[in-house]
Amino acid sequence: MRRRLLYPLLVILVCAYGGLAITLAAGSAPELGLDLQGGVSVVLQPTSETAEGELDVAVEIIRQRVDGLGVAEPEIVKQGGTILVQLPGVENRDRAIELVGQTAELRFRPVLQQIPLDIGDDEDDDEDDGDEGTDATTTTTADDATTTSAPATTAPADTTDTTEAALGWTEGESAAPALPAQEATTTTAPTTTTTVPATTTTTAPIDPSDPDSIRDALPLTDPEDDTADATVTLTDKDETSIYTLGPMEAAGSIIESADARLSSTGGWEVALVVKGGENGIDKFNEIASRCVVGDPTCPTGKLAIVLDSVVQSAPAIQQANFARDQIVITGEFSEREAKDLALVLRYGSLPVELERQTVQTVSATLGEDSLRAGLIAGFIGLALVALYMILYYRALGIVVVCGLTVWASLLYTIVAYLGSSRGLALTLAGVTGIIVSVGVTVDSYVVFFERLKDEVKAGRTLRSSTERAFARAYRTILAADVSSFLGAAILWWLTVGSVRGFAFFLGLSTVLDVVVAWFFTRPVVTYLSRSRIFTEAPVLGVARGLALPGKDRTTTPAVGAGK
Repeated sequence: MRRRLLYPLLVILVCAYGGLAITLAAGSAPELGLDLQGGVSVVLQPTSETAEGELDVAVEIIRQRVDGLGVAEPEIVKQGGTILVQLPGVENRDRAIELVGQTAELRFRPVLQQIPLDIGDDEDDDEDDGDEGTDATTTTTADDATTTSAPATTAPADTTDTTEAALGWTEGESAAPALPAQEATTTTAPTTTTTVPATTTTTAPIDPSDPDSIRDALPLTDPEDDTADATVTLTDKDETSIYTLGPMEAAGSIIESADARLSSTGGWEVALVVKGGENGIDKFNEIASRCVVGDPTCPTGKLAIVLDSVVQSAPAIQQANFARDQIVITGEFSEREAKDLALVLRYGSLPVELERQTVQTVSATLGEDSLRAGLIAGFIGLALVALYMILYYRALGIVVVCGLTVWASLLYTIVAYLGSSRGLALTLAGVTGIIVSVGVTVDSYVVFFERLKDEVKAGRTLRSSTERAFARAYRTILAADVSSFLGAAILWWLTVGSVRGFAFFLGLSTVLDVVVAWFFTRPVVTYLSRSRIFTEAPVLGVARGLALPGKDRTTTPAVGAGK
């Protein structure tokens, strides 16, 4: 019996107080929402009717922009026909407002030069994969370390049944195992920077083995200077390469659709459909024909896909002529990478013009005031509840106070962890949900203690009544908590914004109540019921808390230990 009760008690104490200690030692704390630390809230509305799915794409693009700002725990959701953007703790609010409301333009730019930043890893890959280069559909040269392709007229006829050879556009950065070796050749040829036109040559020497030297010598173009007709220096989204890119050759509007799909070889690829006509496939083929022959406007044979001043991909053109619905970007894509690239390409073909409908700024001072008020309300509520429980249930009230500290420790640890790992933000509505859940938690103790009182009224001792009373009370606790959790879950599912935060924290607190009742309250009360100090103490003894009205106090010690 003792071991059966001791193990769950030790488990929950270690999880609660151990987790809290680790969280505090690591300096972690719950991330605060907009209303508790200040920030900006913007509602964006399309200027015209949008097609299905366009707002969802816009939400993802805005989320990528906000991540680039370094904003902690942003909330970007679709509300009906609008987009709500909440940026807590943002420092440059004007820039943030301008950024989230700006319509991005997808641009296709020729790659003038590409310098990898992960050179050390590429050298290792060169040794492993150098012999596999002949298996790729692209050919390489050591002079410029880029991926090129033969014109479509020289493509072998017997390979036209394969997707890559027939469609002819291969992902330049990860198309084939030989690519790391191609990039690694730049380590022995620092003069590759001379392939850039004179307007982009660097004034400082570049050490190919030192990425910092490359960054210093090729400073990135400021997003404000990234205009369509300018030569720019940008990095890819993973910051593995620096690209010098020529003026924009085409906008994303030439793309009609883009989808990620499984290829015949089992890998992931992105299939494109380009619009027809002079501003569609004709324009695309004109660009491809120049890239294939290494025209000075596209010396590397690569065409970069750029969104928000970030190179999303830089595939190498394999042939000079394409059918508008037979273009595929292939490579060693993961499913997520392929879908992300398809999303970027679709966004370029389906731009969403957004305008700011409302802008609300919450100052840091107001956020601190809201947080302080919420904490004060919570502490006052907890203090009143604890005082009432001790006065009414005596020593059992102390069990309630200890149980609430275990519950609070678990809640704090989980919220801090979810804030750092999953982006969960604690808002004022969430604080309200936690305060409301205190009542749900205390109600579980009341149900147990009242059931225990009924058992004692029936003439049983406290020691023999504890397990019996808890077994009956726990069914009631489960029924009440399940009802509360279902209500919170439905509220979370059907709502957005602050109401959703209220529902989440109410549901989480309710689940913890069930756990604490089983792992802490049951074993603690069972152990303490065996102690005469706990049951018969002069002031706080449980005997007095459970004494029957009108019954002689001399008979109440029967609720103590023993039979």
